[in-house]
Amino acid sequence: MTGENLIGSSKNYFVDEAGDLNLFNRRKKIVVATEGCSTFFLLGLIDVTSPDVLGRELEELRRQLLADPYFKGIPSMQPGGRKTALAFHAKDDIPEVRREVFSLLIKHDIRFSAIIRDKRQIVKKVQEHNQKVPGYRYHPNQLYDRCVSRLFKERLHQNASYRIVFAKRGTSDRTTALLKALETERSNVRRSHGVEATAPIEVVPSTPKLDPCLQAVDYFAWALQRLYEKQDERYWQFVWPKVRLVIDVDDVRRTEYGEYYSQKSPLDLGCLQTKTPGI
Repeated sequence: MTGENLIGSSKNYFVDEAGDLNLFNRRKKIVVATEGCSTFFLLGLIDVTSPDVLGRELEELRRQLLADPYFKGIPSMQPGGRKTALAFHAKDDIPEVRREVFSLLIKHDIRFSAIIRDKRQIVKKVQEHNQKVPGYRYHPNQLYDRCVSRLFKERLHQNASYRIVFAKRGTSDRTTALLKALETERSNVRRSHGVEATAPIEVVPSTPKLDPCLQAVDYFAWALQRLYEKQDERYWQFVWPKVRLVIDVDDVRRTEYGEYYSQKSPLDLGCLQTKTPGI
């Protein structure tokens, strides 16, 4: 079996994260779920049919809101604040702005997918591995790259080319590492399914200010993070029709591969409330 039966020309993906990858502080003390440190880490992507149109409409919406006298004096809307004045960011935007952005997003042909990791479980795995290999040290980039591989499982085999825009993390250039993670995924599918794929992959590190579609994936990721971290499903329910797949990797109550949520198996607050505390 090969990947020669390609559809479309180029596929555009936009990738961003929510939460952080921190597990320990400098004294090697566990900091997961403490103030300033998330309990979960998630990596999300949007598959956008018309990214240029979505980008233009987001920028036009932002210009309209910044010019609206109603928002005069709002700190996040001031140029010096370097927040909404530069780009939409769900965490920083005020509720009225969020409503406008969410309302725009659900009008577009967008499909959101995400990988969720429970950092409490990652801590346990790191500690267990340290007992076997005392010299092992946890590296956040390794966890991030594994999430990339799983997030793109079976997503790189049907189109003639791929352009994947990642939100920059820090100042280091991780383009080569991310491309390696994507190629690892294709190799896994080749071994397991016999699917050969050679379509070129372009990895583009960018920022929400430079690429408005990253603002869109930020909003979806924020809504999912609110569900997991705050048990607030209001925003998640609003965007749910645009969700394709969410994989909760560390929820192994039913299968060792994690829990898969889709339009046929919806994710809501009830799914999380049935979890055993700490799992």
